Amino acid sequence: MVRDSLSLRPEAPEPLYQQVKQFVIDGIRSGEWGNSKRLPSENFLVLQLNVSRMTVHRALRELKSEGVIVRVPGRGTFVSAEKPRSTLLESRDIAEEIRGRGASYRCRVIALDKAQADKDIASALGVKVGDTVFHSAIVHEENGDPVQFEERWINPVVAPGYLDQDFTARTPYRYLIMCAAITEVEHVLHAIRPDARVREILKITADEPCLLLARRTWAGSIAATRSLFIYPGGRYSLGGRYKVMGEADHPVLGSMQSGELYRPDNAGGSAPAGDGGSKAKESPRRRRA
Repeated sequence: MVRDSLSLRPEAPEPLYQQVKQFVIDGIRSGEWGNSKRLPSENFLVLQLNVSRMTVHRALRELKSEGVIVRVPGRGTFVSAEKPRSTLLESRDIAEEIRGRGASYRCRVIALDKAQADKDIASALGVKVGDTVFHSAIVHEENGDPVQFEERWINPVVAPGYLDQDFTARTPYRYLIMCAAITEVEHVLHAIRPDARVREILKITADEPCLLLARRTWAGSIAATRSLFIYPGGRYSLGGRYKVMGEADHPVLGSMQSGELYRPDNAGGSAPAGDGGSKAKESPRRRRA
Protein backbone atom coordinates (compact mmCIF):
# COMPACT_ATOMS: atom_id res chain seq x y z
CA MET A 1 0.00 0.00 0.00
CA VAL A 2 1.50 3.30 -1.10
CA ARG A 3 -0.56 5.66 1.02
CA ASP A 4 -0.12 5.99 4.76
CA SER A 5 -1.88 7.11 7.91
CA LEU A 6 -0.96 10.74 7.21
CA SER A 7 -4.09 10.83 5.02
CA LEU A 8 -6.13 10.71 8.25
CA ARG A 9 -6.39 13.87 10.33
CA PRO A 10 -7.64 13.36 13.91
CA GLU A 11 -8.02 17.13 14.31
CA ALA A 12 -10.33 17.40 11.26
CA PRO A 13 -14.07 18.00 11.78
CA GLU A 14 -14.93 14.80 9.89
CA PRO A 15 -15.22 11.72 12.16
CA LEU A 16 -12.39 9.21 11.80
CA TYR A 17 -14.67 6.53 10.39
CA GLN A 18 -15.64 8.93 7.58
CA GLN A 19 -11.96 9.49 6.86
CA VAL A 20 -11.40 5.74 6.74
CA LYS A 21 -14.27 5.44 4.27
CA GLN A 22 -12.71 8.14 2.11
CA PHE A 23 -9.34 6.39 2.35
CA VAL A 24 -10.87 3.21 0.93
CA ILE A 25 -12.86 5.07 -1.75
CA ASP A 26 -9.72 6.94 -2.84
CA GLY A 27 -7.93 3.61 -3.19
CA ILE A 28 -10.73 2.26 -5.37
CA ARG A 29 -10.82 5.37 -7.56
CA SER A 30 -7.06 5.41 -8.00
CA GLY A 31 -7.09 1.82 -9.23
CA GLU A 32 -5.14 0.53 -6.23
CA TRP A 33 -8.11 -1.76 -5.65
CA GLY A 34 -10.04 -2.41 -8.84
CA ASN A 35 -13.41 -4.04 -9.41
CA SER A 36 -13.74 -7.36 -7.58
CA LYS A 37 -10.25 -6.99 -6.07
CA ARG A 38 -9.75 -7.97 -2.45
CA LEU A 39 -9.27 -5.14 0.05
CA PRO A 40 -6.75 -5.23 2.92
CA SER A 41 -7.99 -6.89 6.10
CA GLU A 42 -9.45 -4.95 9.02
CA ASN A 43 -6.29 -5.72 11.04
CA PHE A 44 -4.12 -4.24 8.31
CA LEU A 45 -6.21 -1.05 8.13
CA VAL A 46 -6.18 -0.69 11.92
CA LEU A 47 -2.38 -0.82 11.99
CA GLN A 48 -1.85 1.17 8.80
CA LEU A 49 -4.20 4.00 9.77
CA ASN A 50 -3.57 3.91 13.50
CA VAL A 51 -7.27 3.83 14.40
CA SER A 52 -9.42 1.48 16.45
CA ARG A 53 -10.97 -1.71 15.09
CA MET A 54 -14.40 -0.24 15.85
CA THR A 55 -13.65 2.73 13.59
CA VAL A 56 -12.54 0.52 10.70
CA HIS A 57 -15.46 -1.84 11.19
CA ARG A 58 -17.99 0.99 11.03
CA ALA A 59 -16.40 2.45 7.91
CA LEU A 60 -16.48 -0.90 6.11
CA ARG A 61 -20.01 -1.63 7.30
CA GLU A 62 -21.28 1.63 5.81
CA LEU A 63 -19.40 1.08 2.56
CA LYS A 64 -21.05 -2.33 2.31
CA SER A 65 -24.53 -0.88 2.91
CA GLU A 66 -23.85 1.70 0.19
CA GLY A 67 -22.90 -1.02 -2.29
CA VAL A 68 -19.27 0.07 -2.63
CA ILE A 69 -17.84 -3.19 -1.23
CA VAL A 70 -19.01 -6.73 -0.55
CA ARG A 71 -17.95 -8.87 2.39
CA VAL A 72 -17.63 -12.64 1.81
CA PRO A 73 -17.41 -14.76 4.98
CA GLY A 74 -14.18 -16.71 5.12
CA ARG A 75 -12.71 -14.91 2.11
CA GLY A 76 -12.53 -11.22 2.93
CA THR A 77 -13.77 -7.88 1.62
CA PHE A 78 -13.93 -7.08 -2.09
CA VAL A 79 -14.69 -4.06 -4.26
CA SER A 80 -18.19 -4.34 -5.73
CA ALA A 81 -18.16 -5.19 -9.41
CA GLU A 82 -21.18 -2.94 -9.93
CA LYS A 83 -21.45 0.61 -8.66
CA PRO A 84 -24.73 1.60 -6.98
CA ARG A 85 -27.20 3.73 -8.90
CA SER A 86 -30.59 5.18 -8.10
CA THR A 87 -33.03 7.51 -9.80
CA LEU A 88 -32.63 11.23 -9.44
CA LEU A 89 -36.23 11.64 -8.29
CA GLU A 90 -37.92 8.90 -6.30
CA SER A 91 -41.47 7.79 -6.91
CA ARG A 92 -43.48 8.11 -3.71
CA ASP A 93 -47.04 7.54 -2.56
CA ILE A 94 -48.71 10.94 -2.26
CA ALA A 95 -51.14 9.61 0.38
CA GLU A 96 -48.28 8.52 2.64
CA GLU A 97 -46.50 11.80 2.01
CA ILE A 98 -49.50 13.88 3.09
CA ARG A 99 -50.24 11.75 6.14
CA GLY A 100 -46.58 11.90 7.04
CA ARG A 101 -46.96 15.66 7.40
CA GLY A 102 -49.75 15.08 9.91
CA ALA A 103 -52.44 16.22 7.47
CA SER A 104 -55.62 14.51 6.29
CA TYR A 105 -55.66 12.90 2.85
CA ARG A 106 -58.49 12.49 0.35
CA CYS A 107 -58.70 12.12 -3.42
CA ARG A 108 -61.26 12.66 -6.16
CA VAL A 109 -61.30 10.32 -9.15
CA ILE A 110 -62.11 12.42 -12.21
CA ALA A 111 -61.66 9.66 -14.78
CA LEU A 112 -61.05 5.90 -14.75
CA ASP A 113 -61.64 4.42 -18.16
CA LYS A 114 -60.29 2.85 -21.33
CA ALA A 115 -58.71 5.04 -23.99
CA GLN A 116 -57.47 4.56 -27.50
CA ALA A 117 -53.75 5.22 -27.78
CA ASP A 118 -52.94 8.20 -29.96
CA LYS A 119 -49.54 8.57 -31.58
CA ASP A 120 -47.85 10.04 -28.50
CA ILE A 121 -49.26 7.53 -26.02
CA ALA A 122 -48.57 4.62 -28.35
CA SER A 123 -44.96 5.71 -28.65
CA ALA A 124 -44.60 6.15 -24.90
CA LEU A 125 -46.09 2.75 -24.03
CA GLY A 126 -44.71 0.77 -26.96
CA VAL A 127 -48.16 -0.12 -28.33
CA LYS A 128 -49.89 0.52 -31.65
CA VAL A 129 -51.95 3.59 -32.43
CA GLY A 130 -55.56 2.74 -31.61
CA ASP A 131 -54.71 0.02 -29.09
CA THR A 132 -56.65 0.08 -25.83
CA VAL A 133 -54.84 1.47 -22.79
CA PHE A 134 -56.12 2.28 -19.32
CA HIS A 135 -56.47 5.91 -18.25
CA SER A 136 -57.01 7.68 -14.94
CA ALA A 137 -57.15 11.28 -13.76
CA ILE A 138 -57.12 11.95 -10.02
CA VAL A 139 -56.88 14.98 -7.76
CA HIS A 140 -55.25 14.43 -4.39
CA GLU A 141 -56.27 16.69 -1.51
CA GLU A 142 -54.52 17.74 1.69
CA ASN A 143 -56.82 19.05 4.43
CA GLY A 144 -59.48 19.54 1.77
CA ASP A 145 -57.27 21.48 -0.66
CA PRO A 146 -56.15 19.99 -4.02
CA VAL A 147 -52.41 19.42 -3.76
CA GLN A 148 -51.71 17.07 -6.64
CA PHE A 149 -53.18 16.37 -10.05
CA GLU A 150 -52.09 13.19 -11.75
CA GLU A 151 -53.04 11.71 -15.10
CA ARG A 152 -51.84 8.24 -16.06
CA TRP A 153 -51.94 5.98 -19.07
CA ILE A 154 -51.34 2.32 -18.20
CA ASN A 155 -50.24 -0.61 -20.35
CA PRO A 156 -52.97 -3.23 -19.67
CA VAL A 157 -50.40 -6.02 -19.85
CA VAL A 158 -48.78 -4.72 -16.67
CA ALA A 159 -51.93 -4.02 -14.61
CA PRO A 160 -54.93 -5.84 -16.11
CA GLY A 161 -57.13 -5.10 -13.07
CA TYR A 162 -56.44 -1.35 -13.05
CA LEU A 163 -59.99 -0.26 -13.94
CA ASP A 164 -61.52 -2.39 -11.18
CA GLN A 165 -59.70 -0.57 -8.36
CA ASP A 166 -61.11 1.86 -5.82
CA PHE A 167 -58.46 4.57 -5.87
CA THR A 168 -60.12 6.47 -3.06
CA ALA A 169 -58.99 3.60 -0.83
CA ARG A 170 -55.60 2.86 -2.41
CA THR A 171 -53.59 5.15 -4.68
CA PRO A 172 -52.60 4.13 -8.23
CA TYR A 173 -48.98 4.26 -7.11
CA ARG A 174 -49.61 1.70 -4.36
CA TYR A 175 -51.57 -0.59 -6.68
CA LEU A 176 -49.07 -0.43 -9.54
CA ILE A 177 -46.06 -1.36 -7.44
CA MET A 178 -48.01 -4.45 -6.34
CA CYS A 179 -48.65 -5.44 -9.96
CA ALA A 180 -45.08 -5.40 -11.24
CA ALA A 181 -41.55 -4.63 -10.17
CA ILE A 182 -40.56 -1.33 -11.79
CA THR A 183 -37.03 -1.62 -13.18
CA GLU A 184 -36.58 1.75 -14.88
CA VAL A 185 -37.98 5.27 -14.43
CA GLU A 186 -37.68 8.33 -16.67
CA HIS A 187 -38.33 11.83 -15.30
CA VAL A 188 -38.43 15.10 -17.24
CA LEU A 189 -39.38 18.43 -15.67
CA HIS A 190 -41.04 21.30 -17.55
CA ALA A 191 -42.20 24.80 -16.61
CA ILE A 192 -45.71 25.40 -17.98
CA ARG A 193 -48.77 27.61 -17.82
CA PRO A 194 -51.62 25.11 -17.39
CA ASP A 195 -54.78 25.19 -19.45
CA ALA A 196 -58.22 26.12 -18.14
CA ARG A 197 -59.11 22.54 -17.27
CA VAL A 198 -56.14 22.09 -14.95
CA ARG A 199 -56.54 25.57 -13.45
CA GLU A 200 -60.12 24.73 -12.52
CA ILE A 201 -59.14 21.37 -11.02
CA LEU A 202 -56.31 22.88 -8.99
CA LYS A 203 -58.08 26.15 -8.15
CA ILE A 204 -55.26 28.38 -9.35
CA THR A 205 -55.30 31.64 -11.26
CA ALA A 206 -54.53 32.06 -14.94
CA ASP A 207 -51.17 33.75 -14.28
CA GLU A 208 -49.78 31.08 -11.92
CA PRO A 209 -47.01 28.98 -13.54
CA CYS A 210 -46.68 25.29 -12.78
CA LEU A 211 -44.07 22.55 -12.83
CA LEU A 212 -44.95 19.54 -14.94
CA LEU A 213 -43.15 16.31 -14.15
CA ALA A 214 -43.19 13.82 -17.00
CA ARG A 215 -42.68 10.22 -15.94
CA ARG A 216 -42.45 6.90 -17.74
CA THR A 217 -41.81 3.55 -16.07
CA TRP A 218 -40.76 0.14 -17.32
CA ALA A 219 -41.20 -3.36 -15.92
CA GLY A 220 -38.34 -5.23 -17.52
CA SER A 221 -38.60 -4.66 -21.28
CA ILE A 222 -42.25 -3.56 -21.12
CA ALA A 223 -43.18 0.12 -21.03
CA ALA A 224 -45.60 0.13 -18.08
CA THR A 225 -46.91 3.66 -17.51
CA ARG A 226 -46.84 7.17 -18.82
CA SER A 227 -47.87 9.75 -16.22
CA LEU A 228 -48.35 13.50 -15.89
CA PHE A 229 -47.85 15.34 -12.59
CA ILE A 230 -48.47 19.07 -12.21
CA TYR A 231 -47.34 21.34 -9.35
CA PRO A 232 -48.17 25.06 -8.96
CA GLY A 233 -44.82 26.83 -9.04
CA GLY A 234 -45.69 29.39 -6.38
CA ARG A 235 -46.53 26.82 -3.73
CA TYR A 236 -44.41 23.73 -4.28
CA SER A 237 -40.83 22.68 -4.85
CA LEU A 238 -39.21 19.45 -5.93
CA GLY A 239 -35.94 18.70 -4.21
CA GLY A 240 -33.67 16.04 -2.83
CA ARG A 241 -30.42 15.25 -1.11
CA TYR A 242 -27.93 13.02 -2.88
CA LYS A 243 -24.73 11.18 -2.15
CA VAL A 244 -22.06 11.15 -4.88
CA MET A 245 -20.86 7.63 -5.58
CA GLY A 246 -19.14 5.71 -8.36
CA GLU A 247 -15.90 6.54 -10.13
CA ALA A 248 -14.32 9.97 -9.80
CA ASP A 249 -14.75 10.71 -13.52
CA HIS A 250 -18.24 9.11 -13.71
CA PRO A 251 -20.03 10.15 -10.51
CA VAL A 252 -23.43 8.72 -9.71
CA LEU A 253 -26.04 10.52 -7.62
CA GLY A 254 -27.50 8.13 -5.09
CA SER A 255 -30.67 9.47 -3.53
CA MET A 256 -30.64 9.82 0.25
CA GLN A 257 -33.90 11.73 0.55
CA SER A 258 -35.96 12.96 -2.36
CA GLY A 259 -39.40 13.21 -3.85
CA GLU A 260 -40.46 15.57 -1.10
CA LEU A 261 -43.14 18.11 -1.83
CA TYR A 262 -43.41 20.96 0.62
CA ARG A 263 -45.30 24.17 1.05
CA PRO A 264 -43.29 27.23 2.16
CA ASP A 265 -44.45 28.90 5.38
CA ASN A 266 -45.58 31.96 3.48
CA ALA A 267 -47.72 29.97 1.07
CA GLY A 268 -51.27 31.02 1.59
CA GLY A 269 -54.31 31.87 -0.39
CA SER A 270 -55.80 29.46 -2.85
CA ALA A 271 -55.36 25.73 -2.68
CA PRO A 272 -52.11 24.19 -3.93
CA ALA A 273 -51.95 22.20 -7.09
CA GLY A 274 -50.72 18.79 -7.91
CA ASP A 275 -48.47 17.05 -10.32
CA GLY A 276 -48.70 15.59 -13.75
CA GLY A 277 -46.22 13.74 -15.89
CA SER A 278 -45.54 13.36 -19.59
CA LYS A 279 -43.28 11.88 -22.16
CA ALA A 280 -39.68 13.05 -22.28
CA LYS A 281 -39.74 14.81 -25.64
CA GLU A 282 -43.15 16.33 -25.34
CA SER A 283 -43.78 20.04 -25.24
CA PRO A 284 -45.19 21.44 -21.98
CA ARG A 285 -48.25 22.32 -24.03
CA ARG A 286 -50.62 19.33 -23.61
CA ARG A 287 -54.28 18.90 -24.46
CA ARG A 288 -54.77 16.80 -21.35
CA ALA A 289 -52.49 18.57 -18.94
